[in-house]
Parts: sequence; C-alpha cells; structure tokens
Amino acid sequence: MNILINGVGGPTPRSIARTLRQFTDYKNLKLFGTDINRLAYGLYESDLYDKTFIVPPAKHEDYWTTIEQIIKENNIELALVHPELEVLEWSRRHTETNDLPCKAFLPNHELCKVLIDKSRMTELLEQTDLVPKSYVFNSGIQDFTELETTLKYPFWVRATEGSSGLGSLKVNDRAELQNWININPKVDVFISSTFLPGRNLGVKLLYYKGKLIRSASAERVKYIMSKVAPSGITGNTSYGRLLNEQNLVDVADEAMQILFKKLGVEQHGFFTADFKEDENGKPYLTEVNVRMVAFNLAFAAGGANFTKDIVDLLMDDTSVTQEYKMYEFEPETIFLRDVDAIPLLMKESDLFPK
Repeated sequence: MNILINGVGGPTPRSIARTLRQFTDYKNLKLFGTDINRLAYGLYESDLYDKTFIVPPAKHEDYWTTIEQIIKENNIELALVHPELEVLEWSRRHTETNDLPCKAFLPNHELCKVLIDKSRMTELLEQTDLVPKSYVFNSGIQDFTELETTLKYPFWVRATEGSSGLGSLKVNDRAELQNWININPKVDVFISSTFLPGRNLGVKLLYYKGKLIRSASAERVKYIMSKVAPSGITGNTSYGRLLNEQNLVDVADEAMQILFKKLGVEQHGFFTADFKEDENGKPYLTEVNVRMVAFNLAFAAGGANFTKDIVDLLMDDTSVTQEYKMYEFEPETIFLRDVDAIPLLMKESDLFPK
C-alpha cells in the first residue's frame, strides 16, 4: 500500500505517519511525503517516509503537474491531505471535476471554504445557540462603537483564518485591543467573541457518504510552548484528557447538520470541531477544522484510530463497519505530548494522586 502524506513539515502529518507505522498492521506499507519548505524536518525523517519530495505551493501553476508525476511514478493509491491550502485545492478539483490523481477523503469544497473562514461559519450558525456572540472587524478599524456595543470587555479575539490560535488573545479594554491589532500586522480580519472561561474541547467526526459513522472527544488542558503565546494557546496540546461524552458529540453533529443542510452538501469528510464552555459548562462551537489535528496519534494510542478508518474506507475494505460508533476510552485516560515526541497515555489519578 503506497500512501502520500502532504505537508510533512507540520506536526499533524507527522502524527498521521506515526499512526500508520505504529498502530496498523498493513503489509508492505510505503509512505511518501511532500512539503513546500526545503527546511521542513519531515522531509528528512527516513524512519517514517520511504521517499519525500519538495513541491510548489497549492496555488502554483506547477502544483498539479508535480503532484501527478509523484503519484504516477510511485504508484500511489491514496493521499492523506492535511495542510488547509491543499485541502482547499484538492477539494476544489474533486468538487468541480470529480477527478483526482489518486483516492482522497475530502469534504465538499464549498463546506471547506466556509469552515476555514471562522467568520463565515459563525454567520451561518449565528441564529442558533451553538456559537458564541461574535463580531467581525478589519484590522484598520477606527470606530469601535458597534464592536463595544455588541461585546463587553473582556472578550476573545483571533484571526478569522489560520490555525494554532493565530491572533488569539483575551482583551480587557480598547487599549489592549488596539495594541494587539498593531502587533499582528499580517492579520487582515479579526473575529471577536464572548470570552468563555470553561473547558477547551475537541470533537472528532467522521462522516461517510451521508452519515456519521465515527466520533470521539477530548479536552485540551495545556499547550506545548504555551509561554511563547500571550493567550497561552499555541494550538498544540501538551496535556489533555480523552473523554466519553456523547452529549458533546451530539452538539457537534447538530452544528454540522445545519451546515450540511444550509450549503446543500453531502455529509462526508473528517472534521475536528472545537468548543469552549461558558462558566456554567455549556459548550459553544468556536471553529471546525477540515482535517485532523496534531493529537490524532494520542487518539490512536487510546484505541480511536481515525487514520486507519479513513484508509480502510478508501481501500474499500468490506470488513469495516459503517454503523455509528463513538470511540470510548478507559476512565481517567490522559495524554502528555511534547515537541516531536511520542505521546504518553496514563491515568490522571496516577499523575495527581489524591
């Protein structure tokens, strides 16, 4: 089985490759990696990848020629596409032409565009009680009256696009907000929303040909290199809990069902829905990633191997059940992660004995 993994310089593709190497029993598995950055560490991880390639960015005129040549010359059967810009490009081609150089598990392109832009997703859900009250503004904002009428300080602010908590901060007054805008010159559009002090949660949702077939959930407690980010959030979890909360999955699925219906697209693809709870423990949807995230390997170590699910479905493995399953974990299961390290799973009571 020859599999292409895009964007191997990032932690999420590394997590996916390790999942395939350590938590599957595929015979004759070969992994091929691509990245646009010659300095990407993953390009040189010979223990993970059989061969790697430097490719043009997804919007480059030579992108598809390069990708197609790699796939053809290496007999690649399927691709696991995870950098957002490549997800957009692959989903665009698939939605518009239904023609890809190999198999891939992708949502509809219109849905991808909405989910990558957090303000558009929030707008589609704003009449529900699923998302926090929000306000979108440009970095050149001069009049703060409408923003400050909509939201009272303190509130949360972040970039409408991008990962790893780009542009995220809890701001306590206008001076802090103006300073934050000034020191993030690469962010053109921000979204501000009600500050939610509760748990930070992630829900995995795997939809296949019109229905939800797999799910799991976790809590992000602490982040790798949290001290380098003013918000303490870097987007890469260092300490988390694997949860068994069907109610949380139900809320995530409710939001996705609304988006599927409003956009008129098929329920298909893998998503990571992020929630933050208010002071009463009510979860609000803050974003939905159109891909896996970096602690995918921790889920696999706990028994929720979404990467294997996707590969088996793409390879038409008839032994894979398409009946709904919420992955459940041993009570009190936590995971610890660090930069480039294999995650460790243990019981929380062993780490913090009473």
